[in-house]
Amino acid sequence: MILMGIHEQVKKVKENWLLAVVLLIIVAIPLFSGSTSVGFAKSFDGMVEPEMMAAQAIRGGVYYDDSFAPDVEERKITQTAYLSSEVNRGTFYDAQAKLKSFVTSTDSFILNENVQKYGKDTNAYYTGTYQLKVETSKYNVLITQLKDIGEFQSFSENRQDITGSYTKTEIELEAEEARLLRYKQMYVEATTVTEKIELNDRIFDQERRVKYLKDLLLNKDRQVEYSTVSVTLQEEQSAYANIVLVKFSQLIRNIVNSFNGLLSLIFIAIPYAVALLLVWVIVRFVRKRR
Repeated sequence: MILMGIHEQVKKVKENWLLAVVLLIIVAIPLFSGSTSVGFAKSFDGMVEPEMMAAQAIRGGVYYDDSFAPDVEERKITQTAYLSSEVNRGTFYDAQAKLKSFVTSTDSFILNENVQKYGKDTNAYYTGTYQLKVETSKYNVLITQLKDIGEFQSFSENRQDITGSYTKTEIELEAEEARLLRYKQMYVEATTVTEKIELNDRIFDQERRVKYLKDLLLNKDRQVEYSTVSVTLQEEQSAYANIVLVKFSQLIRNIVNSFNGLLSLIFIAIPYAVALLLVWVIVRFVRKRR
């Protein structure tokens, strides 16, 4: 019985071999229409070599300098922070006054203040950004106070060790000061007017170089002594903000998009419908000949 059933199935396949070939072609069309190559391209594009990952890390701001002066015990650390809070509607200026009182109580400074109003009438709300400078010894106190303004949203902090660059600048300053001293000694020992004029120009340039390095060190000291805090205060928006009726033009656009989608679906289905019709015609033709 089993052998007879298998024999009959094989016989039917032989009789309908043309139908099997057409069905195989229909199934194979999507496989060779570019989907395989696209999938491979996506997989290949998603691969990242270790060297590329390292380069991206450097571009993303993570840079490791090997000149961090590990032998220096007193480290030079700069500190910056960003804080964002949301305040209740109608209380923006009260929150701003509170922020300024915290700045005053910690002997800090407001370097930049920018307040913007968005929206109109009942949908209007305020947003303020502030850049503060606070003594590093009072940094934690100020941050704790600022977090109490409104509803705390986000906080980020960054600390950077600049000991290496600071030490290099100190060494360079010592070398430039020694060079300036040699120029002054040579000026005293010079015997001709030409030598004195040339040395006088060198001394002038060297003094400018020494002053630049001193100012650079002073700026680095201030970066260490004072931390930078950026604060954003945003007033809560109205619950009815951005609620508007859809425009008639948008309705028409949606109808056109839906119609275009329907046309696309129809034209995608047409080749398959033609193939199925062809299969049906061939099957009927084969059966009539029998």
